[in-house]
Amino acid sequence: MAETTLAASAGYDTEHHTGEHATATGISNTKLGMWVFLGSECMLFGGLISTYLLYKDRVPEGGISPRDIYDIYFTSASSFVLLMSSLTMVLALAAVQRADYSRLKLWLFTTALLGSTFIAGQIYEFTAFTREGLGFTTNIFGSAFYTLTGFHGVHVTIGIVMLLSVLILAIRGKITVEKAETVEIVGLYWHFVDIVWILIFTIIYLIP
Repeated sequence: MAETTLAASAGYDTEHHTGEHATATGISNTKLGMWVFLGSECMLFGGLISTYLLYKDRVPEGGISPRDIYDIYFTSASSFVLLMSSLTMVLALAAVQRADYSRLKLWLFTTALLGSTFIAGQIYEFTAFTREGLGFTTNIFGSAFYTLTGFHGVHVTIGIVMLLSVLILAIRGKITVEKAETVEIVGLYWHFVDIVWILIFTIIYLIP
C-alpha cells in the first residue's frame, strides 16, 4: 500500500513539474516529441547537404558560383552571432530554473535578437549574390546553395517565432519554474539549428 502511494506520489510530481505525463523513457511526451522531430530534421538536412555536395561543382564554364563571391569574414561574423545565441539560450533556461523571471525575459529577447541579426545577414548575403549575377535559377550549384542555406534560414526564423512566443508568455507571467520545460524544449530546437549551421558553414565556406 505504501509502495502504491509512493509510486502515485512520484507520478504526480513528474506530471506536476513537466506538465505532461512521463513516457517509458522517463521524459515527457512533449520533450520526446521534440526529439523525434529533430531526428526527422536530421534526415532532411542530411538530404539537402548531400544534394549540395553532389552538385557543388556543376557550374557551366565561365559561370558564376557562390565561391567566386563569398565574403568569408562577413559570414564568419554572422555565424559567431548565431553561436552566441546558444549561450544566451542556456542563460535563459538557467534563469527560469532559479525563478529569475526578469533575466529570463532578458535572455529570451537577446536570443531572438541575435537570431534576427543572423537572418538579416543572410538576407544581405543573398541580395549581394543576386546583384553579382547568381540567382536561384542561374545554375544548379546556385539552386543547391540557396535551397540548403534558405531552408536553414527558415528554421532559424521559426525558432525566433518560438522564442518570441515564450517571451510573451513570460511577460504575462505564465512561464514559471513548473513550466521550465517549455523553455528547455525551445532551447533544444534552437541548439539544433545552431549545430546544423556549424556543419553547413564548414561544408560550404571552409572546405575548398
